[in-house]
Amino acid sequence: MTSSTAVSLADIEAAAERLRGVVRDLPVHSARWLSDLVGGPAFLATENLQRAGSFKIRGAYNRLSQLTDAERAVGVVAASAGNHAQGVALAAGMLGIHATIFMPRSASMPKVIATQDYGAEVRFHGATLDEAIAEARQFADQTGALFISPFDHADIVAGQGTLGLEILQQCPDVKTVVVCTGGGGLLAGVALAVKSLRPDVRVIGAQAAGAAAYPPSLLAGHPVPLTRMRTMADGIAVGRPGDVPFALIQKYVDDIRVVSEDSLARAQLKLLERSKLVVEPGGAAAVAAIMDDPASFDPTVVAVLSGGNVDPLVMMRVIRHGLTAGGRFTQLTVHMPDRPGSLAGLLNEIASMDANVVDVSHLRTNPRLAVDEVEITIDLETRGQEHREQLLATLRDHGYRIVSAQ
Repeated sequence: MTSSTAVSLADIEAAAERLRGVVRDLPVHSARWLSDLVGGPAFLATENLQRAGSFKIRGAYNRLSQLTDAERAVGVVAASAGNHAQGVALAAGMLGIHATIFMPRSASMPKVIATQDYGAEVRFHGATLDEAIAEARQFADQTGALFISPFDHADIVAGQGTLGLEILQQCPDVKTVVVCTGGGGLLAGVALAVKSLRPDVRVIGAQAAGAAAYPPSLLAGHPVPLTRMRTMADGIAVGRPGDVPFALIQKYVDDIRVVSEDSLARAQLKLLERSKLVVEPGGAAAVAAIMDDPASFDPTVVAVLSGGNVDPLVMMRVIRHGLTAGGRFTQLTVHMPDRPGSLAGLLNEIASMDANVVDVSHLRTNPRLAVDEVEITIDLETRGQEHREQLLATLRDHGYRIVSAQ
């Protein structure tokens, strides 16, 4: 077993041997639509299709498989919003170790149910992952169970780094690797593996803007906790970088990109539509970063899809958000005279622009309305931002008072 802080290429190579036959051998997938954006070959490392739905089984199994008999007997405890939970639960089940998992109360039910199905005991605590981690550490102190960090241990980082070896093996011409980033375990491991063997390859992390702890931490030269987080990308919503990955990321990572919620939704939708891949919001962060600024990523590019564990209800909301961000879904509110034929005239104008009406609602009690006015809200399908702007401009030119369009 390595120390809890030191990690090397040899550790990653040893982890790869332990994981042989444990993790799925997932070839990188060519993505023509992404290649068109970057102007050269682009591939997807599909860890969303990995066992337990994410890369987390790599680090979890590498860590647990090296425990002593005494450590295995007392059991392990972990904290996670879902992916690390499932990775630890699966690894523990394979190795005959009892696992207790603390999850924030906001954890999605599919992730909770999957963790339980793998045999772990699930307990809920706190509103954020950091609160769940604190409770899990307290549980470890009280019971003697071994705390399994989601990212802040050399064995975890070494396990995650095995993906970097696979990327180099499967895509020897790679020039840029982009990795979704939360606490930093995956980015640190991949960067160490890649840079140790191919120092010419650029390694870039991608974080959600609402949980981007690495940019201020790297600027300060040490991990800096965020005071607040808000993002739909729960899998990478970590308020403080881990000490172990932070040191490696400082040394080996070329850049950290920050992506908006709109960008995450657009990337998730594009992966679903064009690559037929179900990816959770955090798992789409690398693709979102590329889509935001494709010219800055030198091909051949490999983007890591870090997880695919997404609640169907969340997926529905994200799809609509992505459609809206891409100009393909619009909710339009218009104030107009409340007289026969007004609505028909508005709908005819919309039809003339080849937009599809999904839903229509009326409101006559809004205090902003004049006595003879009605508020009409219409959900529309449009073909993109240009079509959406043409539609809005045409309606305004014809005298319609649009009070909101989103």
